[in-house]
Order: sequence, then C-alpha cells, then structure tokens
Amino acid sequence: MIELPTLYHLATPDAWDAEASDDYTVSTLGRSLAEEGFIHLSLARQVSGVAEAFYAGRDVILLALDPHRLSARVEFEQVPGVDDAFPHLYGPIPRAAILSATPVPFAQDGAHDFTGLLPEPL
Repeated sequence: MIELPTLYHLATPDAWDAEASDDYTVSTLGRSLAEEGFIHLSLARQVSGVAEAFYAGRDVILLALDPHRLSARVEFEQVPGVDDAFPHLYGPIPRAAILSATPVPFAQDGAHDFTGLLPEPL
C-alpha cells in the first residue's frame, strides 16, 4: 500500500455539522463539491497559507483526514501562481475518513494558531 500523509480541510463552523451522518460536501468557502467539482484539501505544510489567504479573521475547524478511507480519487494539482501542488478530492469526504475536527484558535496577532494541531515540519 502506498503511504499517504494525513490530508487536511478547513471548514467554517456554519458548514461543519459534527452531528451529521452524511458525507461532507463543502469544497471551500461558499462553494460546494457540486459547484467546484472537487473538495480543496491541503498537506500539513500548506494549511497555514490557505488559512491566511482565504480564511483570515474567520473561525475555522481543521478536519484531519485519513487518505486511505477516502473513497474518491485524490489528485495533486498545480494552482496558478503557486509553486506547490495541492490535493483535490474528486468526491465527498466520508465521515469515516475524518480523524478529527478541531476548532483553530487565533494567536495574539489575529492569525490562526495551528500549534499542536499539525505535525512539526521535518
């Protein structure tokens, strides 16, 4: 089996329902899987940049995903203007693939504080 890293998705509290039993289908801020065609994911090293670029000042919940429990394909694709390929999930996130859903606090400077929520870089 290919070893894949934990994948991450940032959700807003209004989009995330911890009690729901159906698959999660929000792609990104204000866009659904049906509208976007895939769900935006990140590697650990990409999460804070995504939070800063798209979720600054917003409450977010960090979903940690087991890539081996995803039923749809994950493709790493280039994003225009960025030197890194991001994972995109071409289907919903099954609830069984969600390892954790953690509200992300803010640091004193107002940025999201992922301390202790993501693995330390090597």
